[in-house]
Amino acid sequence: MLKKEERKKFNGVISGDHVSLTTNKSLVDEEWFHGVLPREEVVRLLTTDGDFLVRETTRNDECQTVLSVCWSGHKHFIVQTTAEGHYRFEGPAFPTIRDLILYQFNSGLPVTQRSGAVLYKPIPRERWELNNDDVQLLDTIGRGNFGDVYRAQLKNSNEVVAVKTCRLTLPEEHKKKFLQEGRILKQYDHPNIVKLIGICVQKQPIMIVMELVPGGSLLNFLRKKGSGLAEGQLMKMCMDVAAGMRYLESKNCIHRDLAARNCLVGYNNTVKISDFGMSREEEEYTVSDGMKQIPIKWTAPESLHFGKYTSLSDVWSYGILCWEIFSRGATPYSDLSNSKARLKIDEGYRMPAPENTPDEMYRLMLRCWEYKPENRPNFEQIYTVVETLCAAYRFC
Repeated sequence: MLKKEERKKFNGVISGDHVSLTTNKSLVDEEWFHGVLPREEVVRLLTTDGDFLVRETTRNDECQTVLSVCWSGHKHFIVQTTAEGHYRFEGPAFPTIRDLILYQFNSGLPVTQRSGAVLYKPIPRERWELNNDDVQLLDTIGRGNFGDVYRAQLKNSNEVVAVKTCRLTLPEEHKKKFLQEGRILKQYDHPNIVKLIGICVQKQPIMIVMELVPGGSLLNFLRKKGSGLAEGQLMKMCMDVAAGMRYLESKNCIHRDLAARNCLVGYNNTVKISDFGMSREEEEYTVSDGMKQIPIKWTAPESLHFGKYTSLSDVWSYGILCWEIFSRGATPYSDLSNSKARLKIDEGYRMPAPENTPDEMYRLMLRCWEYKPENRPNFEQIYTVVETLCAAYRFC
């Protein structure tokens, strides 16, 4: 733990992990101000007693500024406003929130006597936390589960990007799920996984900034241009997805919503896996909050019946995705309702191969649709099979 005299080395320093607490900045310009970052993300950043940051939250439609501190757990102090419009905790009041935080830091006094929490180390924004004002929204290109998706431009580099926005009216629980996609994607770097550029949490609306993949949704691409695609191009798409899923499998990431609608088509028809809103970073994940909004026709039987997800349940979905690719965007089990499809699958029914699907590829689909997950191939094995098929057919 840092001693009071050791705190002074943070004053005036803006390099590395050290953050200035003395330069004349506004609160929003301070590296330790994290905007509307949700509490769950804040707790993840504060790891040692004395670590602190400042953020904003909304309660009963009222915006409040909160000082979050790691101290025998995590404590969150709402900044109080006096009748004169000054700011305080228990001690003296100050004309700005920034002055109040500087006082608490430099004095070494507890924020409140009851908590005993002392500010030792300001925690800076992570490099992937962007300023909302650095992103210029251009035009709407789609709609996601949480809000609109825009084509946008980064002001500092003029790079054109895709931006997912989170509706202001969504409850905090939904905003947490929205940011979960960013938290997962920031760790990954693979040509078949959509690239995260950053998140914007300095103010509302919260935004996730990602690479703009020019071909749009794989499903729409297949439906519009699929008739002009050769079998070899379709096989290459299956290989792209297998490569991305093999990478996710190695990271213990379960996607949980793998489908053509959740993949994007880039340059040279390269497919990138996207939409990680349902993903989980663990070897096995069991749903405990019901089965709402589950894509029944893409979901493995063990997930539907027991809420159990693993990479092998993603393998089932991959088989459906390959079927979508070779059917050039058809809807799986199109003549069956969700409940009827689920019943028939339990009885052993499997979809026939789309027209002109190579026999070896259909056999792989059937292996992905083995009822027991342990009988399915993993993505390492799947990639090897598809890569071999591509080479044998001179498709790639």
